[in-house]
Amino acid sequence: MRREPDEASTKTFLEIIQKLETIIQRLDALAEKIDKLSLEKPREKEPRSLPMDVATLLSLPDHLRKTALILCNLGEATAEMVAKETGRARAAESDYLNQLASRGYIKKKRIGRKVYFQV
Repeated sequence: MRREPDEASTKTFLEIIQKLETIIQRLDALAEKIDKLSLEKPREKEPRSLPMDVATLLSLPDHLRKTALILCNLGEATAEMVAKETGRARAAESDYLNQLASRGYIKKKRIGRKVYFQV
């Protein structure tokens, strides 16, 4: 026994269809935006200045210069690795490396729980 839909249920059904069409349009617009963003190259934070040259090294205070020279020799290192070379505390080297990074002389990256610095 099949019953014919009444006017109220037909109206409700049409409203649901309109809302679904609106949702689909919005999802399509979002998908386009995501596609555009995924095509753009991710921007890596670059140092604000050129790589460290003699003038740059000479302009640094002695404690930062020593840290910077060790990092130049190592290429990439943690604060602990730099501290072994300088004979200073790891916490001090971490502070000096972070100062150099914030000034844009070196790059900083995190891999797991370790933070690596590189020229």
